[in-house]
Amino acid sequence: MLRNNFVRAYRLTMKRLTLLCWLLIASLTVQAQLRLPKLISDGMVLQRDTRLTIWGWAKAGERITVRFKNKTYKATTDNQGKWKVALPPMPAGGPFTMEITGGNSQLTVNDVLLGDVWLCSGQSNMVHQMNIHDVTYAKEIAEANFPQIRQFWVPTLTNLRGPQPDFPQGQWKAAIGEDVRPFSAVAYFFARKIHQKYNIPVGIINASVGGTPIEAWISEEGLKEIPAQQALIEKNKDTTYVNGLARRRTNAPRPAPPVDLGTAGATKWYDPAYTPKGWRPINIPGYWEDQGIKDLNGVVWYRREVDIPASMTGKAARVFLGRIVDADELYINGKQVGRTTYQYPQRRYAVPADVLKPGKNVFVVRVTNMAGKGGFVPDKPYCIFAGADTVDLKGTWQYKVGTAYRPFTGGGFGGGNPAGGINAQNQPTALYNAMVAPAIDYAIKGVCWYQGESNAGRPGEYEALQRALISDWRNRFNQPNLPFLYVQLPGFMEYTYQPAESSWAVLREAQLKALSVPNTAMAVAIDLGEWNDIHPDNKKDVGERLALAAMNVAYNEKLVYSGPLFQSATIEGNKIVISFTHVGSGLITNDGEAPGEFAIAGSDKKFVWAKARIEGDNVVVWSDEVASPQYVRYAWADNPVNPNLYNKEGIPASPFRTDGK
Repeated sequence: MLRNNFVRAYRLTMKRLTLLCWLLIASLTVQAQLRLPKLISDGMVLQRDTRLTIWGWAKAGERITVRFKNKTYKATTDNQGKWKVALPPMPAGGPFTMEITGGNSQLTVNDVLLGDVWLCSGQSNMVHQMNIHDVTYAKEIAEANFPQIRQFWVPTLTNLRGPQPDFPQGQWKAAIGEDVRPFSAVAYFFARKIHQKYNIPVGIINASVGGTPIEAWISEEGLKEIPAQQALIEKNKDTTYVNGLARRRTNAPRPAPPVDLGTAGATKWYDPAYTPKGWRPINIPGYWEDQGIKDLNGVVWYRREVDIPASMTGKAARVFLGRIVDADELYINGKQVGRTTYQYPQRRYAVPADVLKPGKNVFVVRVTNMAGKGGFVPDKPYCIFAGADTVDLKGTWQYKVGTAYRPFTGGGFGGGNPAGGINAQNQPTALYNAMVAPAIDYAIKGVCWYQGESNAGRPGEYEALQRALISDWRNRFNQPNLPFLYVQLPGFMEYTYQPAESSWAVLREAQLKALSVPNTAMAVAIDLGEWNDIHPDNKKDVGERLALAAMNVAYNEKLVYSGPLFQSATIEGNKIVISFTHVGSGLITNDGEAPGEFAIAGSDKKFVWAKARIEGDNVVVWSDEVASPQYVRYAWADNPVNPNLYNKEGIPASPFRTDGK
């Protein structure tokens, strides 16, 4: 019996070893199989008129053959199994097929175009998709039929350890019909303008993440001259340190969240069976701190009975709830039809056809606010519509506080991150490593960059960081003169009616200074912002201004592509004469009034509003309050009220100051 048990155990052990061997062989076979990076895939756009690199992975020592446009190129994999072949410059055209063979494997890449490839990167205003702006650009979406405009959307990824070899996923999509909805709106309008102008395919590699600082997009080598960033990079390489922060965050004692009365009872406040008691009137739109609720961070419920005509029922509808600070849940007749967890997206919720009924419908919005003013942002659309019918949702609602968070003291509930930890996507190199490094062998025409909002709180660092980014990406892509186009921040936040200091203006100044780097251009967007939305709706003008800049910098067209830029200031008695570059056909104001937003100061730097007039290609500035002027500022504010100086080509002047360092 003992012998039989031994035999059974031996046989079982041998079966397990055999299985392990087969699994190991299968694993090695998979690893050795011919593989391409995600960028080199069906529908790709390759850069025309330049030397190209095609690369991938296979078994070490494997001979690789690439066949493209009736020519053959060969390579052998190195010890790590990577291979590369170089293709000569080729003109625009396609579609073509590429065949790659290695060992017993063959891969085919179909529908390949040769054209111009642009890396479009930055934070949320580059992220924002056509779909988010589908009301503003409904016609453009409906009419999208550009099979030669294609986007590769890079998934949001971070890595603190170092550059990664590939993206885990991704595919090329053409701008046709509904497939245009995920396109970056700025990048789409940029690409459309270039495509229509030059009749060539345009590829967009979109690597952008909302709420991210510029240093996250720069490589370790690119940040070597910035000591503070280098120190942080080294600290983040210490896995014990990073994991320790994560454990502290996970294990730190947290008080139970305060009870929300709206969900604590047997009948929830969004339930149509609930009978409201003790609710008070409040207006939508508006912040609750401006309507009798003092310094409340917490949950506030809004309720209203809305009359819906029979013509709107039995069909799908949409609700527009503007913007809400910070998070919301919308219920109609007890059914949740929308939910957003942070403040910036405009609320545009689809309402299923079976939700609305003729007559009274109960609308309930649960709003959560963590800091600052909570509620509904003014000057946004608030309505529900179906077909040709619309019902306005602005006006008087009823409200009741569900819970009030205790003031944050570093350990209690109410916001912040009391347990410490790091947000990887805000760390230096983290986004470069995961979202740019895998693409550096892929030849590109240039870069479109739209970022800066996340660095506006420390604008003094931005000039050095932007210069580092430009230099770094040119080095990484091995293109010393790589065209680099970028968007200057638009106006945002409350209007200021007296001259004041502004961190957003300082950051715009840093962006302006980066124009001293050769082969760069800046799209001024000071006139395209919205005071109550960090994501303004007008993405078309941004994209087309970038395209104008590209026509000069990347395509060598002699055209007016920039608005007026400050050149010099000359003091003449009690006046200062400002001269500009990029005046085009001449200076104008876009409203026919005298130039506004000019401020002037003497040696004390106490700025007052100035009078101004256009004289030829100059602007003369003065104030009766300043007898001996020394300094001038233009549109120097987070959100200047009326920056109306333009050239006759319709492009606005950049904000500037003469009293900067």
